Amino acid sequence: MSETAVPDGNKLVFELKSGKVVIELRPDLAPLAVERLKLLASEGFYDGVKFHRVIEGFMAQGGDPTGTGTSGSSYPDLKAEFTDKAKFERGTLGMARTMAPHSANSQFFIMFQDVPSLNGQYTIAGKVVEGMEYVDQIKRGAGSSGVVKDPDTIVKAYVEA
Repeated sequence: MSETAVPDGNKLVFELKSGKVVIELRPDLAPLAVERLKLLASEGFYDGVKFHRVIEGFMAQGGDPTGTGTSGSSYPDLKAEFTDKAKFERGTLGMARTMAPHSANSQFFIMFQDVPSLNGQYTIAGKVVEGMEYVDQIKRGAGSSGVVKDPDTIVKAYVEA
């Protein structure tokens, strides 16, 4: 896949301007998505990436290096890893995709609140276990599209044990 070794550890850390967000990854639910998130974080892919789509009461989406929501990493798209063993609750990290189920790549979203309609429709890769108050401070976008003008970014992303 890459010459970068996927780091051990199942905690993905996003350093935001407001503070540190720790996400407990769930390889038991989504081994492919978790491996991709860890690989991209270890390569520095997410450093400086924008939260380009942020909808109040719904979620904050990031992971597109162009900041437009139309791009991803150079790796192939992932097979869907939908589950009924976890729900889209506040703090859940899901993998963003197009209408095609097997199109997740590098983009992800973090839930501001429970949204049961997403259950079984998107891959769940983890949940925020520390720093949700910093996720709550991510700058919101306008309207139903949630496109953010002058968006907040991930200062640095990395994996820790």
